[in-house]
Amino acid sequence: MTERLAAVTGGTGFLGSRIALALHQAGWRVRLLVHSTATHPLLAGIRPELLAGDLLDPASLAELVRDAAVVIHAAALVRASSRRAFMRVNRDGTRMLAEAVARGAGRPGFILVSSQAAREPQLSDYAASKRMGEAVAAAVLGSDGCVVLRPCVVYGPWDQEGRALLRLARRRWAPVVRPEPRIAMIHVADAAAAIASVAAHGPAAGLFELCDGRPDGYAWSELLRRIGLALGRAPHPVPVPDLLVRGAAAANQAWGMVRGRPALFGIGKAREILHRDWSGDPARRLPGTIWVPRIGLDDGLAEMVAWSRGGAGQPNFTRSALP
Repeated sequence: MTERLAAVTGGTGFLGSRIALALHQAGWRVRLLVHSTATHPLLAGIRPELLAGDLLDPASLAELVRDAAVVIHAAALVRASSRRAFMRVNRDGTRMLAEAVARGAGRPGFILVSSQAAREPQLSDYAASKRMGEAVAAAVLGSDGCVVLRPCVVYGPWDQEGRALLRLARRRWAPVVRPEPRIAMIHVADAAAAIASVAAHGPAAGLFELCDGRPDGYAWSELLRRIGLALGRAPHPVPVPDLLVRGAAAANQAWGMVRGRPALFGIGKAREILHRDWSGDPARRLPGTIWVPRIGLDDGLAEMVAWSRGGAGQPNFTRSALP
C-alpha cells in the first residue's frame, strides 16, 4: 500500500515536531517546509522529506502540497515587533498556503493549527493575527473545506518558553492575580496525537479546541502548586494587582525594543495572561471516537521537569541533507 503523504509547516518547532512524529508513527510519509536543514532531535529517526521554502513563496508552497493527502499548517509567529509582522506570517502566510491547497490537484484536506488565543482577538496582535488566519483560510477554502484546531496552553519536554514557568515555580514566592484566571492545558504529545487523528479520520471541517481531561481548566495558584510538587518545592502565592503585571510587561517590551529582539512577555501577552477565562469550550471538543486526551497534568509536568533537569538547554538540532 502506498504511504499517504502529509505536508506540514512548522514541523521543526515544539508542537510541529511532535505532529511530524505522530504522523510518522501512524504510517504517514511526512514532508516538511523548512527554512534550513536543521531538524528537531525528535525527528532524527524518521527522516522526513525536507523542502526548503517559505510561507510567502508560492513556488515552494505549490511543491509542498503536491500529491499530499492532507496539509497541516502548524507554523506561526509567536513573538514580533509589530502587528504588521504578526499579520504577514499568521494571516498572509496562511492565506497563501490555503490558496496553494485550493489550486492543488486532488484538493488535499487542510488542518489549521490555530490557538485558543484566537477566541479573544482584541487582547493582542498575536491573537488577532491567529483569528485572521482562521478567517482567510475559511474565505479561500470555504467553511466546509478546512479544520481549525485551537490548542489551549501546550506544555511538555522541549518547551523552551515553558522554562520561564518552571523558574517561577522554583521561587519561594510566586505572583498570583485575583480573581484567578482559569487556564486549560494540554500536553504536547496529546495535542500532536489529536492532530494526527484528525488527519487520518476527520472530521473534514469544523472548529475545535484541544485540552486535557480538565476542560474547565486550572486556577493559576493550582498550576503553580502542581508544578512545585513536580519540582519538589511549591512556591507560596502572593497576590499582585493587574496594574503591576501590565507595568512589568510594558517595561519588558521596551527593553526588548532596546535590545532589538521582540519580547514574548509584552503588553499583548499581559492582556492574555490577565484574561480570566481560558477554560475549554465543551461545545468545541473533538468527538471521543476521534480522540481523547491521555496524559494528565501531574504526569505531564513530571515529564517536563525531568527533561528540564536533563541538562538540555537549546535543542541539539541535527543536520540533514536537503533532497
